[in-house]
Amino acid sequence: MFACAAFSASFAHADDASGSKYLFGDWNGARTRLADEGVTFDFGYGFEAAHNYSGGDRRITRYTDQWKFGTALDLDKLWGWHGATFKLIVTDRNGRDIGADANIGNNQLIQEVYGRGQTWHLTMFQLEQKFFNDRLSWKIGRMPVGEDINNFSCDFMNLSFCGAQPGNIVGDYWVNWPTSLWATVLKLNTTNDTFVQIAAYQVNPKYVDDSYARRRGLDLDFPSGTTGALIPLEFGWKPAIGGLPGSYRAGVWYNTSKGNDLYLNQDRQPLATAGGEPLQRSSRKGAWITFQQQVSGEAGGRGTTVFLNITSADHATSPTNNQIALGMEYKGIFGRPNDFVGAAIAGTHASGYAAKNQRLFNATHPGEEGIINDGYEKVAEVFYSWSPIASIAIRPNLQYIKDPGGSKQTDNAFVLGLKTSIAF
Repeated sequence: MFACAAFSASFAHADDASGSKYLFGDWNGARTRLADEGVTFDFGYGFEAAHNYSGGDRRITRYTDQWKFGTALDLDKLWGWHGATFKLIVTDRNGRDIGADANIGNNQLIQEVYGRGQTWHLTMFQLEQKFFNDRLSWKIGRMPVGEDINNFSCDFMNLSFCGAQPGNIVGDYWVNWPTSLWATVLKLNTTNDTFVQIAAYQVNPKYVDDSYARRRGLDLDFPSGTTGALIPLEFGWKPAIGGLPGSYRAGVWYNTSKGNDLYLNQDRQPLATAGGEPLQRSSRKGAWITFQQQVSGEAGGRGTTVFLNITSADHATSPTNNQIALGMEYKGIFGRPNDFVGAAIAGTHASGYAAKNQRLFNATHPGEEGIINDGYEKVAEVFYSWSPIASIAIRPNLQYIKDPGGSKQTDNAFVLGLKTSIAF
């Protein structure tokens, strides 16, 4: 801590880090000079602490964090390669998951920064090439799905309100940050306000295997065991309504991989009574809409922004098959330009198909009954984001989780959280 403080002070004196979006300022002008030459950096740290006041079976506090080390190279400025950019991001996650440790039974992570192995990850290794005066862009390399497709902010601490929503309900193959997959993305700006993009991502169970991540998370490999491709198609509109910015997206996806049926075996008999291997569905699919619109204040500055996210996945193979989230943020509260508040509610639905299987199992296996998740896990979160300086955000929050996992058999949970981010 003292070394970092000294390092920060040595740069901040000349650059006035209190007004910079970076804690270490402009590195005595070096950062700007490097950017002019085509090299930019993205270094950051975030942590999320949570205390469980009710729900589950333990009143505990847990902490998890993430380090980010990134760079972008403008290959036009560096080598004269017109329209090309290369990005590299490496992340490191640590800590514990309060939901699991307190046995709350929740489906959506209370600390969104937890997961995918709690280790080092090669999060992005990507080349982007633009064509036709930047109307068409093509990306290829290793990247998370939600980096481009259904991209959404992550200001809240509960996963219900963070990142590309499909990854919240079919995260076994729609892989968001920090894990990357081999992929390619093609985006066409059809007008100044509209776009369409299509992509293909490698589907491989190893990418979501925590033990594999701990062993090979930094490897630029092409692991064996690929089962198919995730192919999303998205349409977007970014208007200025009354001079205020908005973002409206709609899309569908198709996963060419087979999926395990949640109720039937290969003989199309109930798994709960007949046993055997699950019936293999030929594919998996879903759709989403995402609306985000500033409705008051100054464009991009002080004012209120509202959002709505709705995602639905096929019920036969998805244990959680739809999610809806609605919320708002107000920026510039109390006249502080970098402070803002947020409030949101969400529901994540547990598949009735899987619940049907559990009910049949419970009825035919006395003494072995399990919890039936057959409804919505309902989440509410409010937060205040305080920035003592522009590069630091300290964000206390309150979360209430009703029917964790979508079951009335589990106790509701009340959690006090703290989310903090630092941009170096």
